[in-house]
Amino acid sequence: MAMKIRLKNAALAAFAGALMSAGCGEDGTADGNTTATSEVVTPVSGQSPSTETKTSDGMVKAEPTEETFELKPLSLSGLSGSKGAGGDDTSASGKSDTEKQIQAIITHLQPLQILLGQWRGTTRREYENFKAVDNHEWVWDLRTDAKNPALTINSDKSPYLKQGRLSWNVDDQKFTLTATDTAGTKREFVGDFTDPVHEIVGSDDKLHKVFRLEFNQVDKSGQSSGEMWQLSFEQQENNRYLLEVAKRRGNAAFTRYDTVSTQREGTSFALSDTDYAEKTCIISEGLGTTEIVFKGRSYWVCCSGCKAAFDEDPETWIARAAARPKK
Repeated sequence: MAMKIRLKNAALAAFAGALMSAGCGEDGTADGNTTATSEVVTPVSGQSPSTETKTSDGMVKAEPTEETFELKPLSLSGLSGSKGAGGDDTSASGKSDTEKQIQAIITHLQPLQILLGQWRGTTRREYENFKAVDNHEWVWDLRTDAKNPALTINSDKSPYLKQGRLSWNVDDQKFTLTATDTAGTKREFVGDFTDPVHEIVGSDDKLHKVFRLEFNQVDKSGQSSGEMWQLSFEQQENNRYLLEVAKRRGNAAFTRYDTVSTQREGTSFALSDTDYAEKTCIISEGLGTTEIVFKGRSYWVCCSGCKAAFDEDPETWIARAAARPKK
């Protein structure tokens, strides 16, 4: 809102009045019978003008005029680095650092979407004279930590990975995994591909995504003599992957402890194809399996995690999808 400030040059008016009362007329001589005239005294820089009136008795009446200045607020809308909604740093393009981080994490996790869905795993080691069998499901989690999306696994009785959260560290440029076993022990891992995601032709003459992603446990205790774990995910085809568990103590090499053979149950949520047309998940860009109608328009999501995120804030995800570069 504009502010108006009135500035009156009282000091200049008083000074001029003092000169005139001393008897100085226009020609510098005393003149007590001068008729009333008006003069405008030009102010010095930054001061407002005043009007002087001489009377017949030689007195001077100073009447300062008014000069108005208008101050307008400074607009920051076009400055780089200003704060956007929610207090996030916003660049000149208007995209906040948080939005960039979210999109970067999703982009790095997209090649792993082949894991999404329900699986059945069987260990090679025997537990109480039988092999352990677990049922688990991989889904997107975009709500627990909204700034750090993740792929999560929940198992009914896996001895190694009852719960897990797989994400991407933007600063370190590494994958991260937090894993909890059946005993409730939580371990943190960092990892990367030892065999990048690529496609091969399977025995069914179809394209299958394969990769190997290896995680090493982070030693937070500082005791190098403690037991450390290594977990590796080896995707062998669209509907089968291995979870390899290795352990070591001290600086010894990792040795294989167990292998869990995992077979998909039901439909793949992210087939090898990359163009799902109108059935593309609006959040992950994987294969949509569930249709949602919002404001009369249909959208697709690939898993229960994406559905929960869309139901919670549909307009945000619609806007993010619209902002993606066209393929």
